[in-house]
Amino acid sequence: MHLHKVLSFCHLGHARHHPGCQQVSERDFNVSDNQSRLDLFIDRMVSQRACLDFAIDQTADQTGPVFELGLGNGRTYHHMMQRILGREIYVFERAVASHPDSTPSDDQLILGDVRETLPASVERFGATASLIHADLGGHNREKNDVFARFVSPLIEPLLAPGGLMVSSDRMYFEGLSELPLPEGAVEGRCFIYRR
Repeated sequence: MHLHKVLSFCHLGHARHHPGCQQVSERDFNVSDNQSRLDLFIDRMVSQRACLDFAIDQTADQTGPVFELGLGNGRTYHHMMQRILGREIYVFERAVASHPDSTPSDDQLILGDVRETLPASVERFGATASLIHADLGGHNREKNDVFARFVSPLIEPLLAPGGLMVSSDRMYFEGLSELPLPEGAVEGRCFIYRR
């Protein structure tokens, strides 16, 4: 998911004047000197799967929709489609570029800029989402952090009581609690929050 206007805003001389451009938080992001980019990628994928499987299991008794924020090539969407039964899965994406086997139908796709589609979804769905997953997908932690600060208050009103939010980056919620990671997940590679 690319919000170039939001992510570049803080790098155009506005950082001191905008609350979303405060110093990047001290996140647990342990990177060993001998870890390759492949090692980091594997850590992220293993953590993502462990956290998603945990969240799917923990919310199995809920009937509210599931939201995937950012489709990418559709890996996590495909994973959720195989494991989530009885719940609608909606995908928020600016432009679809996923594998054909991992592309949602038009009625499950919410196209557009999340600055508009998330607030509109609060009106459409209310606080009903049983599970929300967001993989911000960038390689720049500062930009990811700016985006996380921006999008957190847009996501929070969509989550149902007892619902879970899984994110690749630390989020900034007022009314959600961060949970310990499940077995198999690597600290700092994925985060889970509960309403």
